[in-house]
Formats: sequence, structure tokens, C-alpha cells
Amino acid sequence: MQLGKGRTYIIDKLPLQPVQGHQCRICLRSRSRARQANRACLAQAQSLDYKQAGVDIDAGAELVRRIQKLNPSIGGFSGLVPFGDSFLVAGTDGVGTKLKLAFDMQTHDTIGIDLVAMSVNDIITSGAKPMFFLDYFATAKLDVDVAESVVKGIVEGCRQSDCALLGGETAEMPGLYQPGEYDVAGFAVGSVKQDKVINGKQIQKGDVLVALPSSGLHSNGFSLVRKVVEVSGKSLQDPAPWGGAGTLGHALLEPTLIYVKRLLALTDAVHVKGCVHITGGGFTENLPRVMPKGLACQVQSSSWEWPPLFQWLQQAGNIATPEMYRTFNMGVGMVVILPESDVEKALAIDGAGFVLGTVVTGDEVQIV
Repeated sequence: MQLGKGRTYIIDKLPLQPVQGHQCRICLRSRSRARQANRACLAQAQSLDYKQAGVDIDAGAELVRRIQKLNPSIGGFSGLVPFGDSFLVAGTDGVGTKLKLAFDMQTHDTIGIDLVAMSVNDIITSGAKPMFFLDYFATAKLDVDVAESVVKGIVEGCRQSDCALLGGETAEMPGLYQPGEYDVAGFAVGSVKQDKVINGKQIQKGDVLVALPSSGLHSNGFSLVRKVVEVSGKSLQDPAPWGGAGTLGHALLEPTLIYVKRLLALTDAVHVKGCVHITGGGFTENLPRVMPKGLACQVQSSSWEWPPLFQWLQQAGNIATPEMYRTFNMGVGMVVILPESDVEKALAIDGAGFVLGTVVTGDEVQIV
């Protein structure tokens, strides 16, 4: 591996294992309690949203609309190129400000899993089996141990996806990043037979939404999450406020689930008409991406209980319910759309899945 040059791995088969001054103590406590009380009052006084945390979903949607004018095929979860009797399917993504928590916690070995997951979970929505993955790692000054830890996670993510880590790029750019920080991006390519592609065109009224649970936040919404942690007065080293084992920081860093093998098992057995990765934009922005014109997803909010993490985020940040559904996955990482006749079989194949709602007439997501 050379800095500034591509990293290329020639492999026959992916390895099964990852590469792997004095002050009074009482005064300090009092000040800490006062800060926590002030932050708690602040959280109660204002309702936090993603835009206040620095992320404008509307601006992102406007950019997509402008790009679509330049290239009308843009807008799905991945891009498809005909190749013989198949499509090559490609996707790219990053991890976002979840990295900030990794820096604070000095925990880097799961970020690579997140990186792979965000891209392969996008291309699997077309029914494509991932073939290979490429990564990009950029930093101000290379810390070899940290970079190795990140790549170990990438290898593990590729193992879970049954795809090859084909290569990547390491860039050392002094002055562009803060000391001790880095950024990552990933690129996945897969393939699917043209007569097996999932594109949503066959979805019709009465079809059923089946949800596959998430492992937690996955890799979206972390600018708002970090703002909630700030106003709550909690430390990342504190126990998770909703109970259970582990610290708040480690709970927030739980790696993104990779759905590749589960979705391939479903597509082999039932008629999957549409597949939605609940990524940035939550339910509100992602469910419409596969709906034919005139149809919408009706989500039954009584069909599942928000995991405690999301309940805590809403309470601690005083976040409005519509904003929660527009920002987070709410415990649902993937949604498959099936004919009602296939639902029972699908639930038997994936025991963790549950019926989330149905397809109805309309233009916007309905959460009832």
C-alpha cells in the first residue's frame, strides 16, 4: 500500500476471518451537576430537529432534483448498467458524523462494517448480489494502527456480504482534516439478472410491507444524535440511559446490519416487488422512492414498538414525532414489499420480520 496510490488486492476468495492545578472535588461535582441541569432545561425548552443540528434534508432533496435535470436516471438507491443478460449495480456512501463518536470513543473497528453496509444495503434493494467493494480513507496524518482497525472492519463487512474487498485508496492530506480525524467512503458493485431485477414497477394497491429490524441507528441521523447527547448532559462513557449493558457511546456505535444474505434468501423464495433501505431521510424520504405514481405506503405505527434508544432520543431532545420518522430508521432497517399471498412464507423465512403496513392509494407516506 502506498500513500496517494491505489490499493489493489488480488484475491481468489475472501478470507473467512477479518485481517485484523488542584480543585475541590465537591466543587467539581457541583459544577458538573449544574451543567447537566442547565442542559436538561435547554432540551426541555426547545424541540430539536435535524436542521438545527446542521443537516438540511430539504436542501439535499433539492440537490437531487437538480441533478435529475442533468441526469434523469438518478434517484434510486443504486445505479444499473446493462451487461449481457444482467445488470451491473453500483452504489456509494460514507458513514457521516458517526465518525465523530468513533473519534471520541477511540473505537474504530466497527466503522468499516458500517461503511460496507451502507453501500451493499443500497445495491441489494435491486436484488443484486454484491461482487466487490472499494474503499477510500483520508486523513491529515496517517495513524497506521487506526487505519488498520478501520480496514479490519471493512474486511468483516465484506465477509458478511460475501463480496471481495478489491482495493482502495489512502490519502494523507495535512491541513484538510483535524488532527486524529479521518473520513471514509465506500463503493460497492454487484449483479442481478435482468429478469430478476427489483424495481417497484409491479407494486400495486394491497401489497404488504414487511419490515426487517435494525440493530440501532445504523449510520444516519448522527448530527442530531450528537446534539441530543450534548443537551442531555450525558457522557458517552455513561451507562446507556435506557438500561441494558454497555455505555451510551458503544450503544450509539452499534454497527449497521448487513441485509444481503437475508434479502437474497427472500428473493429466492417469494415475489419481492420492492425493497427499501431505511437510510438518510428515514421513512418519509425513502419509502416513496420505490412507489409507482399514485401509490403510497401506509405504515401502521401500532405494528411495532420503538426500541428504547429511539424513545430516549425523542424524550431527551424533545423531538417531534414526524421529525423522528424523517430522520431515523426507528428500529426498521429494511422494508420489502410483497403480494399478500407471500407474506406468511416470507415471515417464516426471516423470523425477525413483521408486517409494517400496506400499499394504498396516495402520494405521500401515511403513518397511522
